[in-house]
Amino acid sequence: MAEVIEVKNLKKYFPVQKSVIEVLLSKKIEYIRAVDDVSFKMEKGEVLSLVGESGCGKTTTGRILVGLEEPTDGKIVFKGKDVTKLSKEEFRKIRKHLQMIFQDPYASLNPKMKIGEHLEDPLLIHNIAENREAKELALQMLERVGLVPAEQFYNRLPYQLSGGQRQRVAIARAMILKPEFVVADEPVSMIDVSLRASILDLLMSFKAEYSLSMLFITHDLSVARLVGDRIAVMYLGKIVEIGETRKVIHHPKHPYTAALLSAVPSFLKREINIEIIGDVANPREPPSGCRYHPRCPFAKEICSKEEPKLEGKGHLVACHFPLDLDL
Repeated sequence: MAEVIEVKNLKKYFPVQKSVIEVLLSKKIEYIRAVDDVSFKMEKGEVLSLVGESGCGKTTTGRILVGLEEPTDGKIVFKGKDVTKLSKEEFRKIRKHLQMIFQDPYASLNPKMKIGEHLEDPLLIHNIAENREAKELALQMLERVGLVPAEQFYNRLPYQLSGGQRQRVAIARAMILKPEFVVADEPVSMIDVSLRASILDLLMSFKAEYSLSMLFITHDLSVARLVGDRIAVMYLGKIVEIGETRKVIHHPKHPYTAALLSAVPSFLKREINIEIIGDVANPREPPSGCRYHPRCPFAKEICSKEEPKLEGKGHLVACHFPLDLDL
């Protein structure tokens, strides 16, 4: 299949905000390494589930890919074109092909705008349709995402909708442009459990209809397994394991992946019990060597001194002593 997006050595460092006294006492600029040398590729129609603990850099990665954050370093190649080198005007021309569905459907909608206006705006901004046609397309999309009667939802404000309905609006707003690549950032984490399956079904139906590629960000491995063709596991700004969903779930190689799976044993053949020791390290001062080694029960001396490379054939892992499990 055709390659849609390639991420090469992507980095995003945020300067640490300091008080006046701290600035006077120290001239050194400190950074939070939110994303630190991340690389992966995605093909047309593929879903890559990006999993990891809160604060590991998943959302920042997604925001960079759709142009909501500027990378500190690295490349993002979309359909053969390095978008990090484009001017704002040049990037605007391809912006409609790169969309994002946010975690909080209420915060991502303008409380003063009607639902119909949320869907019309992208069409008008990108000169895809004029006013009357934009309204017709908006009504059609409301029906497509299950918000019927569409005319009534068109004139409502976000506060008049439930959380599940607002997330359907957020999905509709992204999909009305028929994008080629979508970042779905925890799209069901703030939705009632009873509604999550229907939201996931809706997303997968658009994925099939538009043959779009999707980076699906989640902390829930059971959801990642359900929707992803591949799974990438992220820890403290780095991808530590990536591969086909079945291989990552049933043959995890990185201790961190195995520890995450230990928390959700219900879909495994047998239980594993690998604990994560301690807390996540400070991203301002990440550990030397393997960033996971202070919490890893299998760590040895080399792990604290030498950073492992992400290596392998198809199923890649960044670990000096990869596991050999059959779950």
